This record gives sequence, C-alpha cells and structure tokens, in this order.
Amino acid sequence: MLYRSMRSTGDDLSILGYGCMRFPERRGRIDEERATRQVRSAIDLGVNYLDTAFPYHMGASEPFLGRALAGGFRERVKLATKLPPWSVKTREDMDRILAAQLGKLETDHIDYYLVHGLNDSIWEKMKRLGVLEFLDKAKCDGRVLHAGFSFHGKKDEFRDIVDDYDWEFCQIQYNFLDEHHQAGREGLEYAAGKGLGVIVMEPLRGGNLARKVPPEVRAIWDEADVRRTPAEWALRWVWNHPDVTVVLSGMNDEEHIEENLRIADGAYPESLAEEELELVSRVADAYRRLMKAGCTGCGYCMPCPSGVDIPFCFEAYNNIHLFGESRSSARRLYLARVTDVMGQGKVSYASLCTRCGKCLEKCPQELPIPDLLQDVASEFEGPGLTAMVWFARRFMSFQRLQGRFRSRRT
Repeated sequence: MLYRSMRSTGDDLSILGYGCMRFPERRGRIDEERATRQVRSAIDLGVNYLDTAFPYHMGASEPFLGRALAGGFRERVKLATKLPPWSVKTREDMDRILAAQLGKLETDHIDYYLVHGLNDSIWEKMKRLGVLEFLDKAKCDGRVLHAGFSFHGKKDEFRDIVDDYDWEFCQIQYNFLDEHHQAGREGLEYAAGKGLGVIVMEPLRGGNLARKVPPEVRAIWDEADVRRTPAEWALRWVWNHPDVTVVLSGMNDEEHIEENLRIADGAYPESLAEEELELVSRVADAYRRLMKAGCTGCGYCMPCPSGVDIPFCFEAYNNIHLFGESRSSARRLYLARVTDVMGQGKVSYASLCTRCGKCLEKCPQELPIPDLLQDVASEFEGPGLTAMVWFARRFMSFQRLQGRFRSRRT
C-alpha cells in the first residue's frame, strides 16, 4: 500500500480509501458478516481511511461501521463522516446530529468531518444557521479533528467555498470522464494550491468505468502496450495526479478489493506515459459519445415519490447504447424489474414520473432526470406496455404453478 501525506493535517493516508456507501447486501440490508470481513481485511492490508455518511445504506452504514471497527480496528484508521445539510434546520441540530453520529460509530471523535454535498446555495444556508461556529467549537473540544467539505456544484462555486473557511481538506468527484465537470481539474489544483488535502470520490463513476466495457472502448484499451483492466486504467489515471491524497472506492466484492489493493501498491504520481494519457483521453471521448444518462448509481434521488426506480431505469437505458445489448433482451429485463411481473405489488417504471422535481434537487450530477426518464419510457414502454405486462404476469404465474406441481411429484 502506498501512502500520501496530507500536508494540512500531517497524516500519512493510504492512497486507497474505503468508501462505505456500497457494502454488500443480503435481503436488502448490509450483509454484516461479509462486509465486516471485507473491511477488516482491507485494514490489515494497509487501508487506513474510511469514509461514510449519515444517509448511506438508508442510515445503516454508520452503525454498521461502529460495530465493524470494534476490537481495536477503530484505532488503526482515520474515520470520515459527514454533516447532512438537508437535516439541519437550526444551529442546535448540528450538535445533535454529530452526537448521534459519534454514538453510532462508537467513537469519541471524528478524524475527518465533512459538510456534505455543498454548492453555493447549500453553503449559504449552512452559514446562516451557524456552521462556522459549529465547526470551530467541534474542533476546539475534540469531537472533530479536521474539518472539510464534499462538493457537487459548479467550478466558480467551488473556489468561493474553498476561500470561505479555514478548511483542511475537501472531497470532489473526479475521474477521466469528469476532468472538467463540477470542481474538475481546475478545482483540484486550486484546492491543493491553497494547502487543502484532496479526497477523490467516484473514480470509477459508480463502477461504470470498470464493469462490462463497450466494444468501442475495449478496442482502444487493447491498443495499449501495457495490459491493464479498465478499473486499473481509471484508478491509475486519478492517482497519476500528485495533488490527489486519497481515492475512495466503494468496494463490496472480494475480487475487486484484491484488485484495488494490488493497484494501490504501485500507483505512483506522474507514472503514466504521455501516450497512455492520450489513450485514456480517447476512451473518455468514446464514453461521452455512447453514454445517454450520466448516472453514477449513487441513489441520492431515491426514494422517488412516484415510485420510479431511477438508477435502474438509467442503467437499462445505458446498457443498450453503451454495451450494444439487444433492444429485445434489454426490454425484457426492464419489464421484469419495473412492472411487477413477479406479483409483489410494486411497480417502478419510468413513465410513472410526474415531473415533481424532487430528484433534481438531490442529483449530484445535475442530470435532467425527468427528461431522461421520458426518453427511457419511449425506449422501453410504448403503447403495448399494459398488454406485455399482462402476458408476462400470466407466464410467471404459470411457471410458479408448474414448479409447485413438479415439487409435489418429487
């Protein structure tokens, strides 16, 4: 494991940080036995920065992490969590939320505490409510060691927030598709130039840069003299920036954790050759041509008041255009997931959207979600949707009855 020093705090941090938003699940909840094993193994192998937040796993991430870090693991890591602005109505709420987080995480201090998901309007609201005094006081009395913020706004807003408080670090979305999006490279260099440590989130853009690779992208990767997995290319591109301190990965699969740890053992800054950087740039251009919905699957838009499964709708939509999946097979999968063909009483298809706009307020990528959902509905639904769902339900009912009949005979 390689480490980089955060100048503002003096801490040597593992270049690979553990993002705690996507733990493995079982029956809709964190698979505690497996996730605990993964977290502790990563710590044993050198990971010493863990990042969680109040809403991750619908509020279950922080208390799980408190349990997972028992038995001496807490003392071996730097723990980061976040103050959720949407839950803050008064100055007193800030102290109440931090106290609850300390309790859930079973610790007496947070090493790295962030104000969550800032843009200019959220930051102005938090200042009016007294966040500056709160951060100063929490640092003074030892509940928080280092104060920072995570960001999902525009470049000019980022500079203003950096300059508005004596921050020690910040957290930005950064990957080869987002080099000029949100804070971007300009923001990364500006923050580092002001002495802030920089934590990078979404280096794989919600896993989209490491999963099934579009044929056009695969052909470009195959031109490289050095063979690397798509995940390695993406991670090494971020680590190639000397101003990056830690890269967070939402690791939830043993094979992926092992791969990330291997990559983090040799990803030195400025180690990619010029021709390799040019290759990554061509891959980024290919992804931009192919991708219809720039969703990272973070789930901040959920739950949808109308019941739409927004992340899955966009995943299905991208599968056709990114990966060349046949329209018929993609449509079958879409219908199976969102139209209740299993008879569980829940539908979540795109055309349920009422354009209420609540998702627009929450999306870190600032996607035009209602417009995109209309595109998804046009792609997958159409006038024959009701009849197709009716036939699919009857088919699934027949399959279940047939299965019961076979089980009785045996």
